[in-house]
Amino acid sequence: MNKEGFKSGFVSIIGRPNVGKSTFLNRMIGQKIAIMSDKPQTTRNKIQGVYTEEDAQIVFIDTPGIHKPKHKLGDFMMKIAQNTLREVDIVLFMVNAEEGPGRGDEFIIEKLQHTKQPVFLIINKIDQIHPDELLPLIDKYRTLYPFAEIIPISALEGNNVDALARTVKKYLPEGPQYYPSNQITDHPERFIMEELIREKVLHLTREEIPHSVAVVIDAIQKREGGAVYVNATIVVERPSQKGIVIGKQGAMLKEIGKRARMDIEALLGSKVFLEVWVKVIKDWRNKMTQLRDLGFREDEYL
Repeated sequence: MNKEGFKSGFVSIIGRPNVGKSTFLNRMIGQKIAIMSDKPQTTRNKIQGVYTEEDAQIVFIDTPGIHKPKHKLGDFMMKIAQNTLREVDIVLFMVNAEEGPGRGDEFIIEKLQHTKQPVFLIINKIDQIHPDELLPLIDKYRTLYPFAEIIPISALEGNNVDALARTVKKYLPEGPQYYPSNQITDHPERFIMEELIREKVLHLTREEIPHSVAVVIDAIQKREGGAVYVNATIVVERPSQKGIVIGKQGAMLKEIGKRARMDIEALLGSKVFLEVWVKVIKDWRNKMTQLRDLGFREDEYL
């Protein structure tokens, strides 16, 4: 039974890689569900975060950064980002205040031309620019697209994020509460664990690793006393990458596991024993069978 006057809907967050979409989603939800990295193109799947108040529920969809694909995994990521435009009530187009309009923004705006839903321009990272630079930046973007709203924020600092949520609610239709009030994502814990481990790899390894790494949870077992035992595999494309992830005398892998375990314990609220292995699957990003095995289902996004 729907509450009278209750509003609900789906909101897509799109933008170039590394504009702060995942940071914004985690800020809105109040808990880490999307991985954050200073390296671009780290989000690969739709990450749905559920934000619930007394009078509304907003389901935010964080999408992969829109960019020109270089392999089958890139094609998959673009399908996800573009197809969400047809599924939502509002589109948040996020840009980086430090960079201003560029060719990547023009590419995305071209994709938005046939969008019937309201499109908000979200200018993120305003804490990184002088206040006097903001109005000229807004004027530049105004000439590119008839945005329904233009909202400057700092996802990292939290500036204006509450105001953005209030504005989104005004545009949402009346509707049901899709998820329980205490649910913050529609993804299973296994998926979030994989993402948390992958985040640590991105933070700790060199440039040649990030886009060729995937993580698979092989087993989760809850034992007496409530402790959770997790076995995971980090997948890379080359033996040299395996060496980097393992590190000298296993030091890098140990640090990855230590940091990931702390986040997983926070997620589960339980003591966690995490065992992590590294496996080489040559050129997995270009092999559809390997993408399917690693959880990338292209048939869901065609």
